[in-house]
Amino acid sequence: MVVIDGSIGEGGGQVLRTALTLSVLTGMPVEIHNIRAGRPKPGLRPQHLTAVHAAAAVCGAQVEGAELDSRTLRFAPQSPARPGRYTLDVAQIAGQGSAGAVGLVLQTVLLPLALADGESHLTLRGGTHVPWAPSVDYLKEVFLPTVARMGIQVEITLVAWGFYPVGGGEVQVRIEGRSGPLAPLHLTERGSVRRVWGFGVAANLPSHIPQRIANRARNVLRGAGLPADVQARRVRSAGPGAAIFLFAEYEQATAGFAAYGRKGLPSDKVAQAACDELLAHHRTGAPVDPHLADQLVLPAALAQGTTTFVTSAVTDHLLTNISVVQTFLPVKVEVEGKKGAPGRVTIQGAP
Repeated sequence: MVVIDGSIGEGGGQVLRTALTLSVLTGMPVEIHNIRAGRPKPGLRPQHLTAVHAAAAVCGAQVEGAELDSRTLRFAPQSPARPGRYTLDVAQIAGQGSAGAVGLVLQTVLLPLALADGESHLTLRGGTHVPWAPSVDYLKEVFLPTVARMGIQVEITLVAWGFYPVGGGEVQVRIEGRSGPLAPLHLTERGSVRRVWGFGVAANLPSHIPQRIANRARNVLRGAGLPADVQARRVRSAGPGAAIFLFAEYEQATAGFAAYGRKGLPSDKVAQAACDELLAHHRTGAPVDPHLADQLVLPAALAQGTTTFVTSAVTDHLLTNISVVQTFLPVKVEVEGKKGAPGRVTIQGAP
């Protein structure tokens, strides 16, 4: 049994999700202590509990400690990942209303099902656009097109928007299974900028809010010399929400950034936050944004060959994910660059 201290690195839910994914893929049982010890509310929250249920469903795992606020979990797969149809509702599993991120639940089972021999269909309900997690739009525009180069074929469709704290969103996901190994990724140059685009969005709020967000972002980015096209959208959702999603598309890569509104936060500051992140990334010349970097570690570790990519910022998430992967797999990883600065990551896939 692999034993993992959940307080390592940034001490968040990523340690749990990566450990679950690798447990399913390797068949090795895992015991995780101090789950999310680095967070204000440690232990399993609704989205993490849903990820546990998802991982257990695809491999018939025996599980101990799968309950809200649990800080210790034992997870023992009983079979390889089984392709099929799965429905996972964060609120239903938590026994309460929840906007737990469906994107994080998906990432837990995506690789096991993508490497299974057969097609899978998922229905995921919960938060589709929430802070501290990849939005459905980020997955569609940045993550999935990037891993498609490695041989991972996934289609995701947004059925209903779900903002924090009400949730109520839904996505449909189709994952093609494959029997062969993943291809390594080489992403060290991005080329010229093709376009910068995005949208300010709001649900159950006055129409001037998404318009103000979009206008501010468009003005900031164009003022910085980027050809930005930022539109305003009003969408339907079970609860109120406001956000901005921005994408910078280059010849070789696409980067994504987001910021969310909250009570008392002016629309201009929501837009400015996302613009600041995009511009900071753009100035480095790196192809891989900081959010994508840590998400590429797992597929790179499973690929046949050596993956190399350059990211605009080495983060705690990246270093933590590398640490968990190396607990399971004999992969060689080299990170050139200091935390918070641009860096080159080289990952030699597990033999």
